[in-house]
Amino acid sequence: MREIVFDTETTGLDPLAGDRVIEIACVELFNLMPTGREFHAYFNPDRDIPEASIAIHGLTASFLADKPKFEERIDDLLAFFGDAQLVAHNAEFDMRFLHAEFKAARRPKLEPKVIDTLVLARRKFPGSPASLDALCRRFAIDNSARNKHGALLDAELLAEVYLQLIGGREPGLALATDRVVEQTPAAPASRPVRPPRIFAATAEELAAHRDFLLSLSNPLWLRD
Repeated sequence: MREIVFDTETTGLDPLAGDRVIEIACVELFNLMPTGREFHAYFNPDRDIPEASIAIHGLTASFLADKPKFEERIDDLLAFFGDAQLVAHNAEFDMRFLHAEFKAARRPKLEPKVIDTLVLARRKFPGSPASLDALCRRFAIDNSARNKHGALLDAELLAEVYLQLIGGREPGLALATDRVVEQTPAAPASRPVRPPRIFAATAEELAAHRDFLLSLSNPLWLRD
């Protein structure tokens, strides 16, 4: 099972008002294990970035001026997505922006299966804080490097949070299982060896059985 955990940073909150995606990062999971493959890109939004947004992610128009437009990397992004299931925190926000970018690039609408970790967290811990930082604290995931929002770090943290939300990944468990498998073929040396069981009757047992049958008077199997 291939999944892509991803996060975006944007110029603002509303793609319908002209806000754009300026950063995207994706982390690949295969059978619920990180593969080490990642996709990360910055984009020139061709517009200004409000100070309120810069305060959140630190990305300025001057930093993004020489970066490619979203449509210039769209094929690379699609190739990385493939047919994987997508995972995002507050996925409705990210997907609205992706749909807007694909529409602006005159590309077909994305139709992947998407898991929202915000929904998972609220179901699992109703009434508790469900932000990425709060979930990192709950699961003792080190987020000390997260002084601002950044798509790559956030996607990496979210991948760890996601694995915990769906049941928890116990690093020692796989190792313990491997050890058990390796030990299974060899029986413990201290176990006594059981002698083979003999199921066939001996000659003495057969003779005793014959004598017993001859001693019976009017046995059932000889009656009319």
